[in-house]
Amino acid sequence: MKVKLPAYNGKDNLVMAIVTPVFAFTFNYYNFPRQYFASTFNFLVLSISTLFAFGAYFIFCGAIAVQVKKRFPNERQISMRLSLSITCFLLLTFLFLYLYLNKLEDWFSFLNYHFVETDLAWNYVSLALLNIFITFLMEGIVQYNEWKKSKEENEKLSIAYKKSQLNGLKSQVNPHFLFNSLNSLSSLIQEDENEAETFLNEMTKVYRYMLRNDEDPMVTLETELKFIRSYTHILKARYGDSLQLKIDIADHSKANLIAPLTLQVLIENAFSQNIMSKANPLKIAIRSDDTDNLLFRNTVNPKSITEAIDFESGLDHLVKKYQLLGKNVLVNEQNITCRSITIPLILKEKEVPDEL
Repeated sequence: MKVKLPAYNGKDNLVMAIVTPVFAFTFNYYNFPRQYFASTFNFLVLSISTLFAFGAYFIFCGAIAVQVKKRFPNERQISMRLSLSITCFLLLTFLFLYLYLNKLEDWFSFLNYHFVETDLAWNYVSLALLNIFITFLMEGIVQYNEWKKSKEENEKLSIAYKKSQLNGLKSQVNPHFLFNSLNSLSSLIQEDENEAETFLNEMTKVYRYMLRNDEDPMVTLETELKFIRSYTHILKARYGDSLQLKIDIADHSKANLIAPLTLQVLIENAFSQNIMSKANPLKIAIRSDDTDNLLFRNTVNPKSITEAIDFESGLDHLVKKYQLLGKNVLVNEQNITCRSITIPLILKEKEVPDEL
């Protein structure tokens, strides 16, 4: 059966394996300078007994440190955590040494050792200083591990964000979307110049937003919705009543933050997987709820053969991106008629400029 010792930072066993033998040797050398090396028997008995004694002492100190850390886990509580731990260690150190040095006189009578208070004082100062050093060392390891973990998460977030930018760039240069947009514009110029001018204005807004989406990792929901209205305006010029969009967002939710192009990824995902026609239009509904979530729902009429562009990977990257932000994108199991996706909104902490 494997015994699991309380762990403060994952390096506890390594630190204890180094410190315990060194201190045990120093302790024996200081307290028994003649007896310690007088014979092999003395050396082994003293070494083994002090190893066990100080090993148990450091394990107990470690258990106390773990419990204090659980009680005060936050970074702003480091001073309280260190102060309480060191206070407990100083009290435990005095009690441990007082009992151990007194018992040595009875356990190892062959050493002719007699307990004196000066021995307690010097041993207490030495062990107390060592314990304080180990306490700061272990806390330093914890802080280093937290910094390293934070750095790795930031790197993952940066990679996910760059993948999101790449997906946005793919959408920008998608020849199908560009060709269809220009084809729709050409038709409108011949049929209705005013509508063509409106279409060109919306198209400009769409490409401006896409080209600038790498400037801010977050935008307000209101900014994203302005982009989506322009984006769907272009789509509806081609698909007409085959595409139906309904947006119902509470005013207080519009100031919250969302990753740019989030809704475009979801719309493209719906486009790539479903057939749309006037008889069976693709219906998309976007609304907010009372729990700072954005609900995206689309009707389901699956294609028999998917297109070459893999928009599902865009959804996967979106899910990973929000996971790194500490938020979960909930993709509900689609039923026969619809599919719903829940996007968590991020509370706005600072002003984010409108881009449209």
